[in-house]
Amino acid sequence: MEAWATNQGVAGSMITFLADTRGEFTKAMDMVLDHPGPMEVLGNKRSKRYAFYADDGVIKHIAVSEGPDDPAGDADPSASCVDAMLEAI
Repeated sequence: MEAWATNQGVAGSMITFLADTRGEFTKAMDMVLDHPGPMEVLGNKRSKRYAFYADDGVIKHIAVSEGPDDPAGDADPSASCVDAMLEAI
């Protein structure tokens, strides 16, 4: 995760990158991507493409990039990208 933060130019900033190797957080957030289409390609359950803004441990805004014909949000990830998140908060 440190390498990803460094690559994105946010290492040492207020942004925290977290790993969820066992999917516990993903399950707790109800963000498991288990649609048959992506599962067929990826093999395992994954996390949906989402972003959230939390203040003092309280989620103030959450955005999921998915659609009826795009469960992984690959065609239009904009809902969980930085511009949409900044506009929402």
